[in-house]
Parts: sequence; C-alpha cells; structure tokens
Amino acid sequence: MSVSSQVSVFDELFPVGSFSPACPTRTVMDHVTGKWGVLVLAALTDRTMRWGELRRCVEGISEKMLAQTLKILEKDGLVRRDARPVIPPHVEYSLTPRGDELVALLHPLLRWIAANAEVILDGHGAPAS
Repeated sequence: MSVSSQVSVFDELFPVGSFSPACPTRTVMDHVTGKWGVLVLAALTDRTMRWGELRRCVEGISEKMLAQTLKILEKDGLVRRDARPVIPPHVEYSLTPRGDELVALLHPLLRWIAANAEVILDGHGAPAS
C-alpha cells in the first residue's frame, strides 16, 4: 500500500488538523454531532417548539440533557430561545438562520442514515470479502 502525496479535502478544510482537542472545529463538531445535538436540531427543522413538545419529540432525552443541549446550541447561535414574560412561563425554541443552514447540510446525512441503518444494524453492512 502506498501513501498518497495528494492533499485530501480534509487537509484543505483543516490545514492544522481538527483532531487536536484545542481546535475550535472539534468543539463545534462535538456540540452539533453529540448524542443529542443532531436530534434536537432535526426536531426544530421548519418549526418552533415548546420545551415539552421538544422533549416528547426527542424520545429518551432527560430534562438535564435537553436543557444542556439547548443552552449549548443557543450559545453557538444555532437555536433561538424566546422566553415570554408571562405566568406560567412560556418559552419557545426555533432554529436561527445559521441553524437552518446547518440543518440543510445535515439532511443528506440523515437521509443516508435512514436508508442504511437497518442493513448496518442487521450486520449486513460489511462488504463481502
């Protein structure tokens, strides 16, 4: 096997490498592609949701993890939190324009996963030797 001298797309996008814990791209990738980030972003696609709706939509997420995930995605500028000063509290979540842009890029990945998940999980994902 020979080592290619070509520059990969990865090297073009991340000339200093993104596997270093200090690289900002790694931090953002962790936020977006963590266990709950993608699911919360996908749930908010083209709609605004309240806390309870979002928690029911993203089955299995704890209150703590939903709060933490929303806080991170809001801080990253991907999710908008609209808290209305009423009693009882009324808070809605939606995607920002940056969040919409990101979700549009995630859709092909999510479609691929949906199309291939069953075969992969059935153990038929490995190519024949």
